[in-house]
Amino acid sequence: MLDQLYGKHPDYDIFTAALRSALKAAWAARPADLKHLDLKRDLEPDWFLRPGMVGYVFYIDRFSGDLEGVLDHLDYLQELGVTYVHFMPCLKPRPGNSDGGYSVMDYDTINPAYGTMTTFKKVAKALRQRGMSLCIDMVLNHTAKEHAWAKKARKGTPGFQDYYLMFDNDRLPKAYEKTLVEVFPNDAPGNFTYYPDLGKWVWTTFNEHQWDLNWANPWVFLEMAKIMFNLANKGADVLRFDAVAFMWKRMGTRCQSEPEVHMILQALRAASRIVSSAAIHLEEAITGPAEMITYLGQGIHTGKEGNLAYHNSLMVQFWSALASRDTRLMTHVLSTHFPTSLVNATYGTYLRCHDDIGWAVNDEDAEAVGLDGFKHRAFLAEFYEGRFPGSFAHGAYFQVNEVTGDKRNSGTLASLAGLERAVTDGDVDRVELALQRILMGHAMIASFGGIPLIYMGDEIALLNDWGYTDTPAHAHDSRWLHRPRMDWKKLTGKARNDDSPAARVYNGLRHILRRRKDTPELHGANPTVVVDTGNPKLFAFVRETPASATLCLFNFTEDWTSVSGDWARSLGVREFHDALSDAAVELNAERISLPPYGRLWLR
Repeated sequence: MLDQLYGKHPDYDIFTAALRSALKAAWAARPADLKHLDLKRDLEPDWFLRPGMVGYVFYIDRFSGDLEGVLDHLDYLQELGVTYVHFMPCLKPRPGNSDGGYSVMDYDTINPAYGTMTTFKKVAKALRQRGMSLCIDMVLNHTAKEHAWAKKARKGTPGFQDYYLMFDNDRLPKAYEKTLVEVFPNDAPGNFTYYPDLGKWVWTTFNEHQWDLNWANPWVFLEMAKIMFNLANKGADVLRFDAVAFMWKRMGTRCQSEPEVHMILQALRAASRIVSSAAIHLEEAITGPAEMITYLGQGIHTGKEGNLAYHNSLMVQFWSALASRDTRLMTHVLSTHFPTSLVNATYGTYLRCHDDIGWAVNDEDAEAVGLDGFKHRAFLAEFYEGRFPGSFAHGAYFQVNEVTGDKRNSGTLASLAGLERAVTDGDVDRVELALQRILMGHAMIASFGGIPLIYMGDEIALLNDWGYTDTPAHAHDSRWLHRPRMDWKKLTGKARNDDSPAARVYNGLRHILRRRKDTPELHGANPTVVVDTGNPKLFAFVRETPASATLCLFNFTEDWTSVSGDWARSLGVREFHDALSDAAVELNAERISLPPYGRLWLR
């Protein structure tokens, strides 16, 4: 791959020699206990595919204040069933607005607000001792404009301006702009920024303070590879590569997911395997279904690229089906665009994350089930903002694009699922429906295939933090609405077992995750076959093994509904035993009945 990427570069031979030296040095520096983990995982290559894998995602300051505080809550994570912990951006960001930590000025230093690299290594080791993997973010597309490379580029130090994409005039930027999209149209319109002191235009896809790297320069590859080696040797065994889709630029395209992106990612994966084979890669590419799958390896990259990618479409379709009370679009999208199984890779499945929800429903898929794509996207945005008549949700808009009409949404899982409105109104029945939506969703992501990722606070049904506007650095960004601080009081003493929404969700989720661990059909290597129930209220898929199958059924409405027992038998169900409740399922008039937001894992 490297010769295809950089073979014609005049520094190619010097670059490859330097890369070999970096590989040898990183391997020599790798701690003995991590080399032992390398060997263990080489012997158990499916370690991240097993049904016992459960992820938990949080901002360190919002969860525990700092890194030392994380150590105080390891028992809590273990009790929940967590085996994979994702620290949201924890490397040293630029001062002030840092895009939530994704504007990194030093990849070798921990954010001083959280602690030091010494403390990071201590926490990583404590997690390993409990069988927990540690995931951290490594931004590949850009650095902060305060990064050492950017400072040298600004001073005109030879070579460093070529680390970034800089232009002497706006002729090429204007030509590129014709086919580019705006990521943050409200806060950072356009994709280029002019700097008078430089006398140049700089490519800034996301924000003015985030300078896009020039991955056509092999020395950028070497620098980022060395950072990757260092982080793995410090104890990060899942590296979340951020904003990978944007890494390669080509005139006349969106400059997203170009073929060279996949060559770079495969080359990074190969280098990582040499130094730290225990580490795996999560490639963050929130794109359409066909595009997202390529980041898990297709064609020449099969089994050789990312080990994990976010199943953004599953998340979008979950919320779409909840709002419309109709699963036909969900069934169509997930059965049409996604393979039933992957090679040495799987999904990160989730209901909410730190980011906004973009309504990634294309017009062709909408039309296939009789919908107008534009109108459906507008409906979803209004529904989850809370404006649509009869909506149970309470959220906010994020980045409304007045030109395209595109609207995205912010909000916690519980508030979007209806709990905030129901609690405010004191409506016990609606509270119950909201709790069932939350638990049904968790049962779905726990069984679909992949690693279920629980965003901090969702396990105790935290509501929107409307006070985010009181913090000047957050006030412009509604995503802080769904990044509340952890409320540990909800889990103290009797509160862990009372009838509160927090306890109901916490204990319900713990049960789901325990049952997941005890259901071997849910292993990530087993195929997930989405099936049409013939009932638009129900979504279903089969987890297949050579010897058995589990039919997973989910009711996306507040009504009772049913499906034929013969239909279930045709998909392999024999004993009508629900692996989720670990109880027999009785048929009524040869029908399988599901209550509002009911869920079944029929083995």
